[in-house]
Amino acid sequence: MGSSPYNGRLEERTVPATTPFIETLLDSHLPVDVRTPLEYEEDHLPGAINVPLLTNEERVEIGIMHKHDGPHLAKKRGLELTAHRFPEMVQTIAKAAQGRPVLVYCWRGGLRSKTVTSILDLTGHEAVQLIGGYKSFRNRVSEYFTPFTPQVPLIVLHGMTGIGKTTLLQNLERKGHAVVDLEGLACHRGSAFGQLGLNQTLTQKRFETLLWDAFRKAPAGRPLILEGESERIGRVSLPGDLYRKMAEGIRIWCYAELETRVKRLIEEYGLPEYKEEMAAALQRIRKKLGGKICDELADDLERWDLKPFMRGLVVDYYDKVYYKNRDWEGDYQLSLENFDDAALELEEFLRKWGKDKNAVESSNR
Repeated sequence: MGSSPYNGRLEERTVPATTPFIETLLDSHLPVDVRTPLEYEEDHLPGAINVPLLTNEERVEIGIMHKHDGPHLAKKRGLELTAHRFPEMVQTIAKAAQGRPVLVYCWRGGLRSKTVTSILDLTGHEAVQLIGGYKSFRNRVSEYFTPFTPQVPLIVLHGMTGIGKTTLLQNLERKGHAVVDLEGLACHRGSAFGQLGLNQTLTQKRFETLLWDAFRKAPAGRPLILEGESERIGRVSLPGDLYRKMAEGIRIWCYAELETRVKRLIEEYGLPEYKEEMAAALQRIRKKLGGKICDELADDLERWDLKPFMRGLVVDYYDKVYYKNRDWEGDYQLSLENFDDAALELEEFLRKWGKDKNAVESSNR
């Protein structure tokens, strides 16, 4: 069967097997988070299911008891609260694992994960406890982005609002390119109207985990294509020095005609159920628009006359605010009037760029 990534042979140990965090465990094992639902919601290992040993309220109770009455009574109370759950927990985990080994973790690799790992072991299931728990995984994610050292070139798509950069990204991903959709992961389109139809409830930690996992899963050896963003996307921020490394990447300036952009914005945002949210978002940028223009756009929106509304947003807001102080030229200019043509053109640029890069590297050897 080969060497095991964790310590201790199943048939010979008297304590649960343990393992440090290794990325490949996410592919070979089922991660089981035995922390409370609130802890799990804040963030968790990719692919993890939540099978809490304690409820949110019970964890608070045990914490208070541990502080005031000592660890012995706290452990005794914990057993009273949880023992009846063990059979159902084992059944839930076994059903989800479907024969795979299980990676159990809690906050710091303490009693909660040790207990569940032991129970799984005693009932004949292959399980291993994560040393350091979620905290060790979190440290790995933080270290990944500080400093961020991509192993492949970063291709960053820039351009004005409404040209369709996200659609191009999706097309490229379907064609097998390495793509990371920052806005998709953040659940926010990165603009004043960026949360329409979306619900950005994820925490900063959760965003960073999703981003780390997306980089991990991207096809190896291919340039990584992203959309140019500000450092903040809604309520979350790009971690570490990712923003700076993106600025140092290959910058593709994307463009499209004004009428094309207006049409695409209407297709994306022009749903009656967004009307109330759009009106609220419009008022949030009133100061930047100016009262007169804001009132005119509000009237257009109230009449649901979306063409002048979207045109006004583009001309009087987006094009004046975004990239207003751009002091750089793109490494390549790409028309997005037709997404299929744009994808083919970008592919050809990347092929030529890669060939030129290899030639320069060869001449320098």
